[in-house]
Amino acid sequence: MTIRSRLTLFVLSVLLPASIAAMAAVWYVYAEQREAQDRMLAEAARVLSQLVDNELESNEQFLTALAGSPDLASGNLERFYHHAKTLSLNGQNTIILSTTDGQQILNTRLPWGAPRRTINPRLLDIRRTLGPRGTAFSDLFFSPLGQRYDFAVQIPVVLDGAVRYYMSRGMEAKTMQRFLGKQGFPDSWIASIVDRNGTVIARSVSFEHYVGKSATGPLLAKIRAGSPHGTNDGVTLDGRPVKAFYHRGPRSNWTVILSVPTAELMRPALHASLLLAGLVTLTFLGALVLTRRQLGRFLVPIHRLRDDARRLGQGHAVTPFMSGLDELDLVNGALVNASTELRDARTIMERRVAEAIESTERAQRALLHSQKLEALGRLTGGVAHDFNNVLQTLTSALQLMTMESNPAKLPERIATCRKAVARATALVAQLRAFGRTQDAYLETVRAGDALKSVLPMLENSLPAAITLETVQPGDLWPIHVDTTQFELALLNLVINARDAIAGRGRITLRATNDVVAEGTATLPAGPYVRIEVVDTGAGMPPDVLARAFDPFFTTKPVDKGSGLGLAQAYGFATQSGGTLQLDSTVGAGTTARLYLPRAQHEAAAPPAARDDTARGAALAGTVLFVEDDPLVRESVVPILEQAGATVLCAPDGAEALRLLASGRRVDVLFSDIVMPGEHDGVTLARHVRARWPHITVVLATGYVDKDVALPGVRLLTKPYTAHAAVDVLAQSMPRDDR
Repeated sequence: MTIRSRLTLFVLSVLLPASIAAMAAVWYVYAEQREAQDRMLAEAARVLSQLVDNELESNEQFLTALAGSPDLASGNLERFYHHAKTLSLNGQNTIILSTTDGQQILNTRLPWGAPRRTINPRLLDIRRTLGPRGTAFSDLFFSPLGQRYDFAVQIPVVLDGAVRYYMSRGMEAKTMQRFLGKQGFPDSWIASIVDRNGTVIARSVSFEHYVGKSATGPLLAKIRAGSPHGTNDGVTLDGRPVKAFYHRGPRSNWTVILSVPTAELMRPALHASLLLAGLVTLTFLGALVLTRRQLGRFLVPIHRLRDDARRLGQGHAVTPFMSGLDELDLVNGALVNASTELRDARTIMERRVAEAIESTERAQRALLHSQKLEALGRLTGGVAHDFNNVLQTLTSALQLMTMESNPAKLPERIATCRKAVARATALVAQLRAFGRTQDAYLETVRAGDALKSVLPMLENSLPAAITLETVQPGDLWPIHVDTTQFELALLNLVINARDAIAGRGRITLRATNDVVAEGTATLPAGPYVRIEVVDTGAGMPPDVLARAFDPFFTTKPVDKGSGLGLAQAYGFATQSGGTLQLDSTVGAGTTARLYLPRAQHEAAAPPAARDDTARGAALAGTVLFVEDDPLVRESVVPILEQAGATVLCAPDGAEALRLLASGRRVDVLFSDIVMPGEHDGVTLARHVRARWPHITVVLATGYVDKDVALPGVRLLTKPYTAHAAVDVLAQSMPRDDR
């Protein structure tokens, strides 16, 4: 923003508060005037309603005086009739004497002795509400005798302390119209009198057209609801927008409405607003003209300061100048001093920044190293604990076998060793989820078939009191996973759910195809097979949920789990390109969602059933066994020799190549993958396939971090059984040598 703009804004910032204050003052005066005007009009409506009540009370007094006639006391009703007819002003008013049950005795509009009629039913309803001794003021009604709109005032006639008759005086609605005409309201105002039902009795404008018609809208609702007074913004019966001030008479229960046009009420505010707008506009224009003239006086030195600041930013020296304005000269002097200090400080700052960056990088490396060591320590400590238990079991069982004198108990000791080996195998399978994904274990399978094959194992892991409910469509997408890790992950999730519901309840296994439209840092967008394990257990508190995926973290007792279950499932999910999410609420259960990406290719058809007669068959051929671990060689070579194979041993890849180059006949190369030296198992297999294509290759692996997808090479997973090794080698022997 330029200095010119800033100075203009400065002037405006001075003028705007003053203008706002002026507008606020005008608005305050306007609001006060409106409030005073509203109070005046409301008071006018109240006074008018009181005058209406007074007018009606004069009729009440007239009837009270007439009720004191001696003719009524003596029962000379005919004479009373002629006296009342004289007072009715030649029929302008009607005087009716009726019994307490509403039957007319005499009516000055009818001849004496005319058949009796019933008085206005609405007057009877009002009489029942007031009681026998109250004065009743009727609503507007149409008189069939006079063919006009009338209203009536009725009083009780008390003789000898008891109500003997009711006397009423009926008057034409024009009586109240003439009353309104005497009040002198402005021609633009409309004064109206309505009865309890909102029917117009009198109106200062167009009386003949609107008498007997009902008010409308919210005003009618307020009148019928019995609101004693108030205001209403609306339109009149002839469509004019007005603000109405109404007040209900306390005796008559008639409502006086004083309607003032809205434009007339708003006119003072409009005049004040236009005047204020003109004054503010003139003030703004004058201030802008003065500001423009003054800008030329100090824009030149300000531009010089701008150029000095630019030179200062570029590291150049700033020279002093005199502008004639003290403030600008002070700024120029500060810039000159700053240019000198900046040159001195730049060298110091660069040195300190370099030192700070180096210190921060050292601290960051130390922190990352510490975190890695902590995680590694937790993992290795847990592994060491579980493997020590396995080694302790094997050691004890082997010692018992050497001390056992009863041969019948040897199978029991051997079974214990096998259980320990199986436990170690399961632990290694769980730990494999924390390493790199190995192509040796990956295969594309139908998700529905994989779930169907693991269901029996899942059901067997649950007690009879827990129901496993499965929900899955028949068209689940294929997935590319390590099937062993997949089954183990589902088993861990189901076991975790089993422990959460304390041995009784329901676990739901639900699978579906899901397309994630908006990806996250842990789950990219794309198609997935989503598998949910839902339990109705106690749920996890936030602190437990935050550490649920940590290896060897568990809330179970020492003998109830290793703490690798959820960690293995999470590791398997992430290594497979998906993720594992936990949604848990204390007291409401836990939902584990396993996302596995859809495979790019369809799953191959299940292999045809194989004739298993080869198992245990003689290995009629020569096997080159390459293994760097002497204990493995000592345990595997006898197995192969007992199966009938001629076994050649090599401790590494280089020795194996020398044996092959010497011309020794070899039918199958059986090699470990991870070996020291220049040639590991994969490199050795490539050399053999290239130079001796007639030799089949079988590779054994426990863990490998490189691609082993070699055509024609069979893979055997460690640890393997003797039968598995013999079976694979027998199938790999050349057909003419079997």
